[in-house]
Amino acid sequence: MLDSLLSDLRGQKQRCTVYRSGEPTEIERWLATHGVAIESRSMPPGGPDPFIELETDGELVGIIGIEALEALIEPPIRRPGERAEIAEGYRVLFEMLEKTVFTGMSRRDFLAVSREIEDRAFRVGSGCLQVAFQTLSTMKSQTSVYRTLATETDLDIHVYAVEDWTPPAISGITYHTEAAERFEPYWALAYDGGPDETQACGLLAKQHSDEYTGFWTNDAAHVEEIGTALSSA
Repeated sequence: MLDSLLSDLRGQKQRCTVYRSGEPTEIERWLATHGVAIESRSMPPGGPDPFIELETDGELVGIIGIEALEALIEPPIRRPGERAEIAEGYRVLFEMLEKTVFTGMSRRDFLAVSREIEDRAFRVGSGCLQVAFQTLSTMKSQTSVYRTLATETDLDIHVYAVEDWTPPAISGITYHTEAAERFEPYWALAYDGGPDETQACGLLAKQHSDEYTGFWTNDAAHVEEIGTALSSA
């Protein structure tokens, strides 16, 4: 089911167009490196600041300035609730590029997106957050983040992973290790938005050696599909 979600979104036709004068920008290189088709169009000197336009299936889904976007490619990775100075801009990036299937993404790339999902869940403070960690030992470095999420909110958190480490018992977190081997190639998060479905968001990535192919989404139906695939193990 998780593979079919990736395949379905790969079928979307997306186009990124960069409007600029001068040399190629860092964001053009970043998008091209991560499997996004991109074209450039020249603007005359003295025109508006460079910007990027994204279309999905022929529909305009977002426009954002190059300078702002480049500053957001690698946002600081912090605990939930400590990202106020960068969160608003990063949400623009998150929402603009949602449902774009990226290839060749690094762990840090998807960790930054994961932090946006966790941060949104923290801000809402209730609902269900489901996470596939591949292996429980992968969660070690994230234990303090999830302790914060569980103890400072009313979130119901479910962690799915192969049992290769004994995590601490934390009220509000349920660990699922039965049949978790089926999720070992995947990194997934699904937050249902709690009382507000418009806050639903999720991420799905599949590991290939040291790189990932995946997407993130604000679509409640896609988030539900990710969550259903995890809970049906």
